[in-house]
Amino acid sequence: MQNPSRPAAGYPPANGYPPPQPGAAYPYNAPYYPNQPYPPPYNNQPYRASTSRTFVRTFLIAMIVVFITMGVIIFILWLVLRPRLPEFRVDSLSITNFSTSDTSVSGNWNARLSVYNPNKKLSIYYDAVDSAVSYRTEIVAETRIPPFKQSKRNQTFVDASFAAKDAYVDRRALGDINADRTRGTLYFSVRLLARAEFKTGGWRARNKIVKVLCQSLLVSISPSNSSASGSGKLEAPKDCQVGWTCG
Repeated sequence: MQNPSRPAAGYPPANGYPPPQPGAAYPYNAPYYPNQPYPPPYNNQPYRASTSRTFVRTFLIAMIVVFITMGVIIFILWLVLRPRLPEFRVDSLSITNFSTSDTSVSGNWNARLSVYNPNKKLSIYYDAVDSAVSYRTEIVAETRIPPFKQSKRNQTFVDASFAAKDAYVDRRALGDINADRTRGTLYFSVRLLARAEFKTGGWRARNKIVKVLCQSLLVSISPSNSSASGSGKLEAPKDCQVGWTCG
């Protein structure tokens, strides 16, 4: 008969202790399992940062493409339409009741200008047209011309009337006026400043400020003293200088 204090064959003693007796409680210490930290929760910060960078990069690329496309379209329109400066010419200039005093000038001027639109595909609308007549650098009278419109390849005639009553003029300029008048000639200039809009169909170019300078307009006047009223008219039509700036 098998000895009960002897371990069963093939079953090694646990921790050097004899096997438990039948019906006895478990005599051995419970195995120790150190606390194992749980793996950290899934962190999505790198994913969010990557998504944000991708969005910003895509947005910047899209904006660059939009700006380049708009620039190409505007450049093509400019090549096709190519706005050209209008042409101005003074056809006539008359002066009446012209006289001078020690410090001022009086008189009435009537000018007719020819305005030509050389553009084949663009019409021009002129707004806020300010004009002045001057003697050399001295402005003697100013006026405003009503707005007008020109279609393609159109020629328009514009009338401007100026009046001065005892308009102050520098003493040196007055001396030059009186000297020229004794010779029967006066040289006036007409200036225009207008806001111009170029357009065709639904497309409009950026507004331009058109500057017109018509210099050295020779007016023949009967020789007389400065206090007497005189009249005269332009000897010959003359072309004007035209420039523009963005408005």
